[in-house]
Amino acid sequence: MTTLPVLCPARAPTRRSARWCRAAAAVLLAMAPAAHGQADDTTVLPPQLGQELQQLVGSAAGALWGDSARQMRLEVQVGQLDPRLRLAPCQRIEPYLPPGTRPLGQTRVGLRCTQGRTRWNVYLPVTVKLWGRALTARSPLPAGTVLSEEHVALAEVDLAASNDPAVTDDSRALGRTLARSLAPGDALRQGDMKSRQFFPAGEVVRVTALGNGYAISAEGTALGPGIEGQTVRVRTESGRIVTGAAIGAREVEIKL
Repeated sequence: MTTLPVLCPARAPTRRSARWCRAAAAVLLAMAPAAHGQADDTTVLPPQLGQELQQLVGSAAGALWGDSARQMRLEVQVGQLDPRLRLAPCQRIEPYLPPGTRPLGQTRVGLRCTQGRTRWNVYLPVTVKLWGRALTARSPLPAGTVLSEEHVALAEVDLAASNDPAVTDDSRALGRTLARSLAPGDALRQGDMKSRQFFPAGEVVRVTALGNGYAISAEGTALGPGIEGQTVRVRTESGRIVTGAAIGAREVEIKL
């Protein structure tokens, strides 16, 4: 397996974008020999494939991380095709990301022949690691620990190791209770902490409806507890019942 470290810049047009694309091209061009090595000797990868690979990877990663990628480091480990494969000669090889593919973690890139006597389609395994600073456990932390500054420290971790987002700001962790134990060095992720209850049923809350360029606020009575990450029904002063997300102490948000 080949490991290719590249810097991960932002999704802005200009030099950062160009640097991103050059890195992406280097990564995916490294795949091409793997595919070519299993093909017939007459199979030749077209020179324009490099530009297509740049657009493919650059747009996928840029759309996912945007400007925040400037603070991160991308590492790609390119796997190998099945050695039993024998690919027919092809005049046009098209790289693509399969539908629903998340360009992070254990993933894959597709290569398909679109012009040739025999059409083929193969997948190349790829591991994408995204290194960035996040909170980690300083020492063994059992479930039930109420987190304080002495329990966590910022360190570089693989943000893509899990779909569960890593916690990068201690204000989102301090005072929270662990739902599971952590070993020293483990990244603290959202799912590692118990959901907070922002308010009980019957509490008077402020409901804010957010639209395109405007916001409307009103008070109401919560018909259930406000649990972090969950929706709650609220009866407004006019008697109308609305549903929104509990986002803080006595705060409910509705996105229109």
